[in-house]
Amino acid sequence: MPSKATTVQQYLDDLTPERRSEVARVRELILSNLDPAIKEGIQYGMIGYFVPHSVYPPGYHVDPKQPLPFAALASQKNHIALYLMTVYADAEEEAWLRERWEGTGKKLDMGRSCVRFKKADDLALDVLGEAIRRVRATRHIAHYEASIGDRAKKKAPAKKSAPVKKKAPAKRPRR
Repeated sequence: MPSKATTVQQYLDDLTPERRSEVARVRELILSNLDPAIKEGIQYGMIGYFVPHSVYPPGYHVDPKQPLPFAALASQKNHIALYLMTVYADAEEEAWLRERWEGTGKKLDMGRSCVRFKKADDLALDVLGEAIRRVRATRHIAHYEASIGDRAKKKAPAKKSAPVKKKAPAKRPRR
């Protein structure tokens, strides 16, 4: 369930002390590796990291009022999740992350865009730090726009020729 918090501090204050500690460790990792153009705040009921409208005015195509998501950190019922939009949107970044993680000997519990964990020590923190550091806001925007362009082409309906008007059948005289 998304948090009702409106600030990052409020989000953290709403967590149990154990969860707060784990989320805070990963949050610090993110902040210390984040491109300065990317900002932190609450987005979609989670701690969000996003490209603000001042840097990317169009915002997120799904909801242009929202800034372009980059990553998110959320305390879920049974785990903590780190959502990496750069990994979700870029197959090369995903392959890089999986390959580097494998070399750490730590288990990767990953969905399409989220890395699930219970404790920060379960994570390959150096790999996550580098994954965040690798993608600057400009690169994220360029990849996002290319991906949206491709998606728009796939969803665009085929051009239809102008409909041919059929003549109404001639009326038969009444008898």
